[in-house]
Amino acid sequence: MAYTKGTVFGSPLFVLRCYGNDVGVTRWGFAVGKRIAKRAVVRNRTKRRIREIARGLKVTPGLDLVVVARAPAITADASELADGLARVLRRAGALVVAE
Repeated sequence: MAYTKGTVFGSPLFVLRCYGNDVGVTRWGFAVGKRIAKRAVVRNRTKRRIREIARGLKVTPGLDLVVVARAPAITADASELADGLARVLRRAGALVVAE
């Protein structure tokens, strides 16, 4: 549902699709297309890196989030990925802001 009906937010590193769910738990999806990286090893490594960064972020519960990597995300370092993901989640209103 998040991919087909969700609201889309873009950034240089990611495309985020966000959709509310009735479960009350945030569910994540990560995608790196074949057009971005031909080798599965590179695609899987990129998804693992993004997943680990997402694990450390405090996100509003009750959302389905799909993070699609763009080409610059393949070569970005961890701090760039973390900043980019936090920025796009903040724009979507999905990031819980610490007081």
